Amino acid sequence: MSDTIKNQAATQPSQTTQPSSFADIYNASINNPEQFWAEQAKRIYWHKEPEQILDDSNLPFAKWYVGGETNLCYNCVDRHIPDRAEQDAFVWLSSEINQELIQTFPAVVDAFKDLGNNVEFYTDYTKRRLTYNDLYKEVNYFADVLQRHGIEKGDRVIIYMPMILEAAYAMLACARIGAVHSVVFGGFAAHNLAIRMDDAEAKMVITVDSGLRGGKVINYKNLVDKGVEQANVKPEHVLVVNRGILPYEPKDKDIDYASQRRISCDANAVVEPVWLESNEPSYLLYTSGTTGTPKGVQRDTGGHAVALTTSMDYIYDGKAGETFWAISDIGWAVGHSYTIYAPLLAGMTSVMYEGLPHRPNPGIWWRIVEANKVNILFTAPTGVRMLKKQDETWMTRYDVSSVKSFFLAGEPLDESTANWLTKHLNVPILDHYWQTESGWPILSNTPKFNDKPHKKGSPGFPMYGYDAQVIHEDTGEPCAAGEKGLLAIRAPLPPGCLTTVWRNDKRFIDSYFSLTDSNQYSTSDYAVVDEDGYFHILGRTDDVINVAGHRIGTQEIEEAISTHPEMAECAVVGIQDELKGELPIAFCVLKDHEQVTTTENRFRIEQQVIGAVVKSLGGIARPAAIYFPQALPKTRSGKILRRAIRALAEGKETGDMSTLDNPVAIDAIKQSMKDY
Repeated sequence: MSDTIKNQAATQPSQTTQPSSFADIYNASINNPEQFWAEQAKRIYWHKEPEQILDDSNLPFAKWYVGGETNLCYNCVDRHIPDRAEQDAFVWLSSEINQELIQTFPAVVDAFKDLGNNVEFYTDYTKRRLTYNDLYKEVNYFADVLQRHGIEKGDRVIIYMPMILEAAYAMLACARIGAVHSVVFGGFAAHNLAIRMDDAEAKMVITVDSGLRGGKVINYKNLVDKGVEQANVKPEHVLVVNRGILPYEPKDKDIDYASQRRISCDANAVVEPVWLESNEPSYLLYTSGTTGTPKGVQRDTGGHAVALTTSMDYIYDGKAGETFWAISDIGWAVGHSYTIYAPLLAGMTSVMYEGLPHRPNPGIWWRIVEANKVNILFTAPTGVRMLKKQDETWMTRYDVSSVKSFFLAGEPLDESTANWLTKHLNVPILDHYWQTESGWPILSNTPKFNDKPHKKGSPGFPMYGYDAQVIHEDTGEPCAAGEKGLLAIRAPLPPGCLTTVWRNDKRFIDSYFSLTDSNQYSTSDYAVVDEDGYFHILGRTDDVINVAGHRIGTQEIEEAISTHPEMAECAVVGIQDELKGELPIAFCVLKDHEQVTTTENRFRIEQQVIGAVVKSLGGIARPAAIYFPQALPKTRSGKILRRAIRALAEGKETGDMSTLDNPVAIDAIKQSMKDY
């Protein structure tokens, strides 16, 4: 135990006052934000107490907990050692590392030995458990390696890694020494990686020899080498975690992590946390824009820690000692917030999973839930819809009674998928809405308070701190109930949201605060508030089509189509039409594609789909064409590439497809249009 822990164990966060209703929380956060967030600040450890809770003198650039000093890694790891040193911090499972792969790549076993920690090999998956005490040691070793190779406070470090524990160590080690990490999703190609290296001016890149997806080996090291070649700003070092899968020829910049870790381990290295002023950046996360330089969303330190810790209590109802599983890649905001940071801040156990929802079989998720007594689940609807296409008996083979709630985000949750989950899990199935920029939920339901019933099709209500409303795009005036508009949030944004775009304050304002009222943050999502006050997201502004002067959200049409009992998933896009401006086109994937191999069946399903849309939305929303591909193009995180589908439908080039996970889906879309 370090001197820091010994000296500061007595200055742990104090208990906050627990309100009786969510309405009390929300009203307090909007009417008296400084008092509200001062109370929430008690949830974390401050090396130096804040001098000012909120500085809103230069909106939209808000500063929270001004003058306060803290450390994100200390709050995630060190402060839990006195009370829960032997509790699991992480449980890592990989259905990619199985006996078949080990037989093909026997060096994998030795690589695990070099990296330490308990490893359990099973026939079809591998497991590693990591207590808080283990995590404390590993993060210190990693931080020591970084410092010995010149990484200091303020330096930027690119992390380009799959879902492995060393990625978590890398993130936390950067936070420990005050370096600014920027995790790049492994689905991005070398060019995208180089752009991010340049914008961040990265001093180091941390990567692996290879990743795995669906049994396919992905050469991460080769992609990094190509990215370094293309980058204008060259990193000084490339730190490589060798998994024993793909041999590589080391380059001058390369550092082998395992051998460097051994030096730190032998020395029992302890790296004292660097205390950061609350508004200093903790990390950058680049949005994956299709053109131009991606925006580097900049997150602060103190506000980030307070916001995530508060959300685990008020939104997710997570308690220390429980197990939280956010099924997301660390390359996305969900992976940052709810796989790495938030569960640790709350003293919970976090599950990290490397694998697909249906490998080695469609029961793998539920098997993991049973084996690890998972209490709270969080993923995107796409993964669930993938399982919905499989044999339903997989849902009944495992004991999932430990689950108390299941949250979904990333795209709107369709009612049929929500019903399917409710039927099999019999727990609250909660759609909620947030963005990379927000870092934590903007709209949600709250199982802790459960003030109001859940309404399917709605992500709920604005969360505390978000003064959100639906406004007219042109005037900025609030919309009436049932009237479509733009979801906007009044500045200041609450703690934990982006503070600016990395080194580009002008782009921050132009991208997010260029509405008629410059103090309104634009989510770039259309929404509507119903007569009961529930918010409904209609999709991105470019996902709303204009048919003969009528605005129609493609999500609304998709919802209607998804009610068809034979529908697995669908995507609706708008294509240009000379007469009506735009027309909706539907691409529908059936549970059984054989259903549309005959003209009779195809016609029957087309008419049923059209009938469902017309019944729900009226004739103006009737799809101009319905295609039946066998798959939809998606990113490796499972998001449907509607941009690519729209381009194919209009006979245009699809553009950059570097994040595409299933290349055959492009051909499937093309073939479905030929078959029409």
